[in-house]
Amino acid sequence: MKQKILKRLLFIILFLIAVAICFPVFFLIVGSLMGADELNAYLGPVLGKADGFAGWALLPTYPTFKAYIQLLLDSPEFFVMFWNSIKLSGMILLLQLITGVPAAWGFAKLKVPFKNVLFNLYIILMLMPFQVTMLSNYLTLNKIHLMNTPWAVILPAAFSTFPVFIMYHFFRNIPQGIIESARLDGAGSLQVFFYIGIPLGSSGIVSAIVLSFLDAWNLIEQPLTFFKDKTLWPLSLYLPSISLENAGLAFVASVVTLIPSLLVFLAGQDYLEQGITASAVKE
Repeated sequence: MKQKILKRLLFIILFLIAVAICFPVFFLIVGSLMGADELNAYLGPVLGKADGFAGWALLPTYPTFKAYIQLLLDSPEFFVMFWNSIKLSGMILLLQLITGVPAAWGFAKLKVPFKNVLFNLYIILMLMPFQVTMLSNYLTLNKIHLMNTPWAVILPAAFSTFPVFIMYHFFRNIPQGIIESARLDGAGSLQVFFYIGIPLGSSGIVSAIVLSFLDAWNLIEQPLTFFKDKTLWPLSLYLPSISLENAGLAFVASVVTLIPSLLVFLAGQDYLEQGITASAVKE
């Protein structure tokens, strides 16, 4: 009896936590379907147009798709930024795979002098926020004349340490006996990497791709720092450029921006859970 009560209590607690987590998304969807007058009535105190306290409704009184039409049919700058985000995210993921997968495999399976020291340095770099490395990145990119180009954001992100950290633990868990058997059969280092390492570590690679996409898709500080030309801005900077008078447009832009991240997360959710679990395992 006590166990049933505890389970029900735990379910209620988890349900309330889930509701609290999902509420911002529900808030965005409801706001995107409200008209300008209704948004001003609820958010007037926040937007500085009225006195008192802001309010909100669970459902819009008069649902409308006017803001969606305005954004998707009458906002060409939105599609420019959307395409910029696609290009930046795609190039970052591609280069992270080219550089990160071999690096993770080397740290996990190759016998290299000072390997542990180098890996610890990788972990330290992963813990550093962008503000710490911003000045050095800025000076370096300016020196090689890459400022105000897409490469100013792509190249530093291409050598991110976080994907290496995720994939490292998957490669680490590959049984050494399989690798030794392949070497006895005459397989070289590259063959072991391509035919054993990558297939058996595919879950880690996919989970790293999912996390890296979510990070690249939502970049804000890097584009603001390295891009002077607003035509290079990604979609993550579209919302700051919207005035307070266009609150409905801001809600719709938030919903549309969220969709790719949500689709990628749902597609790679199983691999992502495996990646988080593997990263948490103590060696």
